Amino acid sequence: MEMVNGSISQEFILLRFDGQQRTRFLLLGFLSILYMLTLAENITIITVVSLDNHLAQLPMYILLSNFSWMEMCYVTTTVPRMLSDLISTYGIISFQACFLQFYFLFALGCTECFFLSAMALDRYLAICHPLRYPQLMTQHSCYALVGACWVVGFLWFLTPVILISKLSFCGPNIIDHFLCDLVPILSLACPPLRNVPLICQIFMRVFFSGNASFVVLSYGFVILNLIHTTNQSSRRKAFSTISFHITVVTLFYGTLVGMYLIPGGENHSVVTKIVTVFYTAITPFLNPLIYCLRNDQVKEALGRLLRRKETFLR
Repeated sequence: MEMVNGSISQEFILLRFDGQQRTRFLLLGFLSILYMLTLAENITIITVVSLDNHLAQLPMYILLSNFSWMEMCYVTTTVPRMLSDLISTYGIISFQACFLQFYFLFALGCTECFFLSAMALDRYLAICHPLRYPQLMTQHSCYALVGACWVVGFLWFLTPVILISKLSFCGPNIIDHFLCDLVPILSLACPPLRNVPLICQIFMRVFFSGNASFVVLSYGFVILNLIHTTNQSSRRKAFSTISFHITVVTLFYGTLVGMYLIPGGENHSVVTKIVTVFYTAITPFLNPLIYCLRNDQVKEALGRLLRRKETFLR
C-alpha cells in the first residue's frame, strides 16, 4: 500500500462506531450475547440433524445443516473482530487481514445465496414434482448440490478481490466502517482504478440477478402449485414451510440490495453501519429460529434426542 508521501503502510484503521464509551460497551454486550446465541442455535441444528437417523437422510435437512455451518463461519468472519475493536483504543487491521476478511465476507455471502437457491430448488421439486422428487433429489445429488454451493460460492468473487488487492492505496488509510467492505476499500484506492469498480459491479449484479430470479421463479411456481392443490392439510403445511424460507430470503436479499445495488446504499454512514450489523449479526441469529427451531420435525427430533439422553443418564 503506497501512501501519498511515498512511504509504505501495512495497516488500515477502522473507525468502528461513533459514540460514548457506555454506548460501545452496551453494543459489546449485545453483540456478544447475539454471537453466542447464534453459535448455540446453529450447533443445536447441526447436532440434531446429524444424530437423528430420519432427518440425516432428508435432502432439506442436509441443506439446512450445511447452511447452519455456513452461518457459523459467516458470523465468525466479522463479529469477533467487531467485539475486539469495541474494547480497543484503535481498530487497526493489517492489509493482509483486511483483505482476508473482505474475501471471506463475500465468499460466505455468495455461498449463502447459493444455498438459498438450492433450498428453493429442493422445495420446488418436493412440492411441484412429488412423485419424481425421490429420484431427482437423492442423497448423492443433494451432496453434489451442497459441494457446488461451497465451491462456486468461494470462487465467484475471487477475481474482483484479487484485482482490488493489486491496486495502490493512497492515504489516509482510514476505513469509515467497522469491517473491510467493498466500497470503503475502493474509496482508498489511488487512480487509475482502471475497470476494477465496473468489474466488481458486473460480478455482483450478475450474481444477484441470477440467484434472485431463480429463487423468485422457484417459489412462484410453488405458490401457484399450492393454490391449485385441493388437499387443504398439505397446502397449509407446505405454505407454513415455504413462508419461513421466503422470510429468510427477504431478510437477506433486502439488506443486500440496500447495501450494494442501490446507489444510496454506498454511503457508509451510521445508517449503513446499522444495516451491516443487521445482515452480519442479527440475520444469522434469526435464520435458525425461522428455518428450523420453529419446524415441527426439528422439534420432534430434538425431543427424541433429549429423551435418549435422559434414558442414557439413568
